Parts: sequence; structure tokens; C-alpha cells
Amino acid sequence: MFVLLKLFMFKKLLFYCFFIIGISGFAQNLDSIPLYKKATFEELKENANIYYNRGEYRESLKLNIELLKKGLEEKNYNYIHQGYRNLGYDYLELNDSLHAKESFKKSEKYAKLSQNDTATALSYMDLANIYAELDINYKKALLYHDKANFLFEKLKDSAGMADAYYNTILTAMAAKDYKKAYVNILKAKKLNDFNKKHFNYIGIDILTGEYHIERGNYKLADSYLNSAIEEARKENLTLELESAYLALSKSLYLQERYDEAYRARLEFDKYLETNLRNVNNAQTETVSAKFQVSEYRKDIEAAELKNQLQAEIVRNKSNLNTTLYIVSAVLLLLFIIFLLAYRRRKQLVKKLRKRNREFLEAKQQAEKLSRSKTEFFSTVSHELRTPLYGVIGLSSILLEDPSLKGHENDLKSLKFSADYLLALINDVLQINKIDSNKLEEHSTTFNLNDFIEKITASFEYMRLQNRNKLSVSISEKVPKVLQGNTIALSQILMNLVGNACKFTENGHITINITPEKVTPDEAILCFNVKDTGIGISEKDQERIFNEFSQIDNENYSYQGTGLGLTIVKKLLSHYNSKINVKSEKGKGSEFWFTLKFNVVNKATTEIEDSLLNKKLLVKKRILIVEDNRINQAVTKKILERNQVICSIAENGKQAIEQVKKNAFDLVLMDINMPVLDGLEATKKIRMFNSTIPIVALTAVEVEDLRFEIYNSGMNDIIVKPYDMNKFLQVILRNLTVFYSGKMAPQFF
Repeated sequence: MFVLLKLFMFKKLLFYCFFIIGISGFAQNLDSIPLYKKATFEELKENANIYYNRGEYRESLKLNIELLKKGLEEKNYNYIHQGYRNLGYDYLELNDSLHAKESFKKSEKYAKLSQNDTATALSYMDLANIYAELDINYKKALLYHDKANFLFEKLKDSAGMADAYYNTILTAMAAKDYKKAYVNILKAKKLNDFNKKHFNYIGIDILTGEYHIERGNYKLADSYLNSAIEEARKENLTLELESAYLALSKSLYLQERYDEAYRARLEFDKYLETNLRNVNNAQTETVSAKFQVSEYRKDIEAAELKNQLQAEIVRNKSNLNTTLYIVSAVLLLLFIIFLLAYRRRKQLVKKLRKRNREFLEAKQQAEKLSRSKTEFFSTVSHELRTPLYGVIGLSSILLEDPSLKGHENDLKSLKFSADYLLALINDVLQINKIDSNKLEEHSTTFNLNDFIEKITASFEYMRLQNRNKLSVSISEKVPKVLQGNTIALSQILMNLVGNACKFTENGHITINITPEKVTPDEAILCFNVKDTGIGISEKDQERIFNEFSQIDNENYSYQGTGLGLTIVKKLLSHYNSKINVKSEKGKGSEFWFTLKFNVVNKATTEIEDSLLNKKLLVKKRILIVEDNRINQAVTKKILERNQVICSIAENGKQAIEQVKKNAFDLVLMDINMPVLDGLEATKKIRMFNSTIPIVALTAVEVEDLRFEIYNSGMNDIIVKPYDMNKFLQVILRNLTVFYSGKMAPQFF
């Protein structure tokens, strides 16, 4: 019965707080509502309050439902908030705590939607009391109290703050958080309009008394409790008198004032009995009202459902409108984008056409320049190689003349200069071929030891000049005879060894060749060229491979074209390899790379060796077709030293006449000649002699003329200046083919 009485006290106190604040707080947002609606709303609300105070909860509930339905129909969040709040109190009176809590939750929701701080603060305070008294969740309750206090303080609403502080003290005392309780007691007493006429004054004194009892300040507690009893008797507040006498009896008992404590207990019992009668009367009305709650709830649910349906229709319509707006905006945006894209496309097409015209003109100009460059290189090649052929050939012949032994050094110097100039010409031509993707792809069989020996021999003069030691180391695991592009390998090694000789003095240059992988058919070899010369700084090690790049060194006058290492890098890249370098300035340099070759078996080697049998040249008749007298002499001397019988023709016309009159074993035909060039002469010879070997002996760049040379009927090509052994090898091979009745033209 005592628990039931306590719940009754809580409900009455809670609604009283609601009644005092509710009207003034809710009125803040009524200005925007039409007058006739205001009147209707105020009438419903006021009548509901009257029925509630009389204890006629059934009628109060009925009016509050009408109030809520009106709010839902008019979609007024203030009405809806107030309706749910009133229903919450009605449910409390009917002991339906579940629906009461649900209503207070909805009240909070619509209070927030109304953007009314007073309504929101009230809903926070309602929920705080629900959590404290029904759920016994003091932590959550105090959290809601703090939120309510913050909003009332923000609004500077003294009445609201008084009630908020009072409710906070109640919860804090129940939670035994006496510090928080005392802080809110002080806040309540400091309010400007806090006086004895305020409802909460008596309750605050009772709670202050209870606080001091818990702190052991009994005299001070008695003072507050007696003051509260005096004021409560004036107003005949039986609930407050009951609470005050209970607290006073406890205080007196703890002070061992047992007689006084007993008398206070008798007063408590008297007011307890009075309040119990009130509870019983209220319960009678509650039982009666409960029978109609389910019917009233159907009205609420119907109103809520109708509101939800209307809201859903509005939301769907809003969504549809939003979708239409978005689609329209997207279509408009796409139209603008397409329009801009179309305009931009027109501009781009216009620019593209202009660029295409410029590109076509530039392409035509580039092709014209390329043709001019090719013609220039071809002309320069012929004009330089022709005299060089004479210089190199004559110097080589004179070096073998025993009577000129006293001029050996001078002749070597002359030959070295000519060879150096030839290497320079070859570098320029080779870089042009690489850039034009016109590298010659051909393979020859060679003896690696002999090949390296010829490479090193060509630098003998420079080695002696710089007082260097040059050594070669070829692993025994490296096959002796290989097949591959000797021209590319020669140019790579000539450039690397040439640089080593050039930038090393009184030092040591080594060439090491080791196998990386050897199979019966293939060999991957590593070539390493190392010197003890001036070295290359780390910052220059990338730059040295750029075209025409030079590294400044005041102690060395050698410069060159700056194309050597560029050619090395590009050639190796063409064969899927790369050049590696390790160097330190002042300590020398090391370059290495790998290349793949075919391994030549013994039978093939014997065939190749047979081609170098110079005895086959004895008494052979060869016609030399050459307009340059020096070149005639050089070629004739080389052949006559091998006991060849030579004849001379100074142009193509003379060559035709001599071939008709004489039986030659082979013809060496120059290309560029007066009267009749070598190509036309060959065609005419083939008209009456289809078997005689005709070998082109020319200083022109043959890559562009290769097809024309073979198409004219020639069998082979020798480019001036040439290596003497290769020169003889080509002649011997063609003689062998001629006498065996086979045709197999090749290029060296």
C-alpha cells in the first residue's frame, strides 16, 4: 500500500509541474496559428486539465485524444507534442506505464520537430522522471535532467528552472548523489522569484531537510522540516505533510529524542491514512476508465495511421517532385555538357585539321631532310672512303715492303690516322642507320681468337704512343668458332677498346671474355673491357651514353665525336642486351656486356677454313673495273701478291668489251664510274654471260643500294676500305661457288 501511495504522490507532483509550465511554454509558438484554431485547441486543453484535476481520467483521456487527433490532422508539431504529453499523464493515472513511456517518447520527438526549446525541455524533464521512478535508471534520468536544466537556463525561464532543479534533487537524492542534490538545492534557492508562495518552496525545504539528515546535520534538518510543515498546514498539503513528518521522525529518532520522534510518527500515520483514502478513490475512477482505454487507443492509432498515410503521400509526392527535379537537372546538365562537348569537338576538329596539315608539312619536310641526309651521307661516304681506300691500302702494302723498313713508324702513323678517320666515318654512318632502323642483319662464321687479335692489333700504334699494356683473356670454356654479326661486335669492341686506349697512359688495359651459358648450339658470352685510366665520375656515368656527349678533362686532348658509347648502347639494345659501367674518377673504368652467338661445329669450321686457302688464287684472271688510278693500283697489288693475273677497265663500257674478248674468272666492279656505271655494265654483261662472278667493290653506303646491286646481277659486295682477309675470303668463296656451279651471294 505504501508503494502505491508513493506512485500516487509522484504522479500528482509530475502533473503539477506540467500544469504550471505547460501552458506558458506551449503558448510561445501559438502566434502563427489562426484565432479560431487557437480557441478550439485552448478549450480542449483547458477542459482536459479540469477533468484531470477532478480525477475524471476517462473524460481527460477522451479530450486529450481529440487534442492529439486535431494536431495530427493539422500537422502541427506543437499540438501533437502537447497531446502525447497529456496522454502520458493519463496513462500514468491508469497505471499503464508502458504506454505512458511511449507517449512521453513521442512527445519528445515532436517537441524537437517543433523547434520549441521550452517544449523540448519539458519532454526531457518528463522522461527523466519516468526513468527515475518507473525504470529506476538514475544514470539515464540524471542525463535527461541535465539536458532539461541546460535548456531552461538558456531560456532564463525561472519557473521552468525551479521545477527542473526540484526534479533533479528528487532523482539525485534517490540515487544517493548528495553532491548533485546539494548543488541543485543552492541553484533553486538563488532564483530571483523563489519565495514562499512558489509551489516548490515547501518541497525544496523537505528535500533540504532530508539532505541534512543524510549529512548528519540534524538540527539544521529539523529547522527546514518544521518550516515546511508550517507552510504545508496552511495550504492543507497532505502529501507534503506526510513526507515532512516521516523525515522529521527519522531525524528525531537518530538524535535519540524518542518521545518527539513518536509524536512525529503519529502525525505521519494520520496523513498516510488520509492519503490512502485519496488513493482508493482515485483507483475507483481508474478501474472505471480502463475499460474504455482500448477503444480510445483505436482512435489514436487510426489518427496516427491516417497521419502516416498522409505523410507517406506527401513524402512520395515530394520524392517524385525531387526525382523530377533531379532528372530535369541531370538532363539539362547533360544537354549543356553535350553542347559544350560539341563546341569543343568542333574546335578540336578544327585544331586537329590544322595540326594534321602542319604535321603533313613537317613529315614531308622531315622526309625531304631525311632523303637529303641519306644522299649526303652516301656522297660523303663515297668521297671519303675512296681516298681512304688508297691511303690504307698503300700504307698496308708499303709496310710489308722490306726495303721501306726505315719508314715503318711513319707508315704505321699514316695507317693509324687513316684507320681513325675511317672509324669516325663509320660511327657517323652507323648512328644514322640505327636512328633510321636500317641496321644490317647478317651473320658470319668467325674464329673468336683471331677476331679479338685483329681488334687489338688495330690499336697497337695507339698503345705504343700512350705506353700502355694490353692483355686478352679468353676462357677455355668459350667455343673457338662462332657465328654472329661480326660487324656489330667489331664496332662495339672497337669503341670500348678505343676509349680505353685513348684515356689511359702508362696503364693496363684488359679484355676478358667468359661464358655465361654454353650449349651445343648456342653460347652467351660476357665481354669485359677494363682499364686503369682517368675514370669517370658517378654524375657523368649516365651522360656519357648521350649523343655528342664529352667529358671535360684538361689533361687529355682526345675528344672524338662523342658517338662511340651511344652506338655501343644502341647496338646492344637492338640485340636485347645492355652496356654496364663501373668507374671511379682517377682509378679507371670497367665496361661489360653479354651477347648470344651460334656455336659452329667442326665440319662447318673446316669448310670455312677451306675458303681461306689462298692457293686457289694462283693464276686466276680477275678484271678490276675502277676509275680511280690509286684504287686500281692498291687492288692490283693486293691481288698480284697472291699470284693473281689482273686486268684493268676504267669504266663500265670498257669492262663489257673486255669480258666479251677475254675469259676472266671473276670481275671486281666499282659502282660509280663515268661513261657507264657498274650497275648498268653488270646488266649488259649478264645478257651474254650469266655465270661469271661479279663482285661489287664500292665505297658507297650499300644499304640503300643493296637491292639494286643484287638485282643488277652481281653476286656479292665488298665495301671499301676493307679488311684484307675478308677481301680475299669473298673472292675465294665466289671462285669456289663459280667452279662448283652454285650461287650463294653474301655480304661482308
